Amino acid sequence: MYEDFYGFRERPFHVTADPAFIYPSQHHQEAMAHLTYGIQQRLGFLVITGEVGTGKTTLAKALVEQLQAPTKTALILNPALSASQLLRAILRDFGGQQNGQSKVGTMRGQLLESIERFLLEQADLGAAVVLIIDEAQALSTSALENVRLLSNVETPKAKLLQIVLVGQPELDQRLNSDPRLRALRQRIAIRYHIPPLDENEVASYIQHRIQIAGAKHAPRFTGEAITSIARTSQGIPRRINRICDQALLAGFTRESYVIDETMVKEGQTSIFTEEMPHEAGLIKLGDKI
Repeated sequence: MYEDFYGFRERPFHVTADPAFIYPSQHHQEAMAHLTYGIQQRLGFLVITGEVGTGKTTLAKALVEQLQAPTKTALILNPALSASQLLRAILRDFGGQQNGQSKVGTMRGQLLESIERFLLEQADLGAAVVLIIDEAQALSTSALENVRLLSNVETPKAKLLQIVLVGQPELDQRLNSDPRLRALRQRIAIRYHIPPLDENEVASYIQHRIQIAGAKHAPRFTGEAITSIARTSQGIPRRINRICDQALLAGFTRESYVIDETMVKEGQTSIFTEEMPHEAGLIKLGDKI
């Protein structure tokens, strides 16, 4: 609705994980640098964690775009699968072919063999292979164990499969506390946690997305508006997007290119009563977080 008024090519604060809008905060840059290093050095397991809405999926998609041929990538966005279903999804995303006609008793073994064959073929071609699993905290223990088995395929000098597990802090908690995951835990070469944005980063984040969306009549958020957004969102990018989207709608109805605190407040109550019902009565705009 407000796109034409401000001259946007597209909505700047949509909540989809669009790598074109990734904000290069210090922590997101560090996370990307850790991932790039781990993949280049073929270190095996890499783990990235962060709270819900901190941009982990966007980072994962940006990583896929950054990795250049001959690197082969598979990005699993829905890991709530059985162990065999996950292996099948991995093989399909890589573009490999399954050996034989699997029956229930042999399906998992054949899938592992098919992926191993694919990895060896890519090694002969000089291609790196990267598996990225988003929302990895949802993986069953059996699925995680199968992913660990995939990391066994290696040459004397390097791992043939680089595995990136991306998830919420619960992923780290499982890896640290579950004795069944001890073998996997010992193989993790890099761990990095992405924290929320601070208030200065919130201001830069908002401006960054407005610039990417290409506004001809760019709206300006006042300092008070940004402070309100930072406090209520707690620095979580997904929450920032929802607040700013509603604030721009309020600005459009007033035909204003300046977004003030009043416009920001209009949509906050409904947004966070829906998203954070357990916190809605606890967070006040004047509170320090």
